[in-house]
Amino acid sequence: MSKVNVKGISKEFAKILSEYKEEVEEGISIAGDKVAKNTVSNLKKNSPKRKKNGGEYAKGWRITAIKGKRIIHNKTKYQLTHLLENGHAKVNGGRVQGKPHIKPAEEQAIKEYVSEVEKVIKR
Repeated sequence: MSKVNVKGISKEFAKILSEYKEEVEEGISIAGDKVAKNTVSNLKKNSPKRKKNGGEYAKGWRITAIKGKRIIHNKTKYQLTHLLENGHAKVNGGRVQGKPHIKPAEEQAIKEYVSEVEKVIKR
């Protein structure tokens, strides 16, 4: 830290805050990327797989970045997400039990993201 006279203290303080802001913004962006990648990996691992098509649904999870936000979605079989997560009716009657895989991944991602952001801010 350099010596600063009384008149220059506000400029020095603004400079320090600006540097801190840039570090935090960059750290948050990196944390978002890391959490998104981990969430996609988790979804690919825990999504239901059929032997018939070799787990096409599970392989379809992707990250799309829009204006600094990460959106995780299934690119190949997006129509199945709510049916597999919540269950659905069968053609000849009855129901198919849901296999929750999105909700647990979301909850884990939220915890992980909050933890990563707290680490960035405390640096």
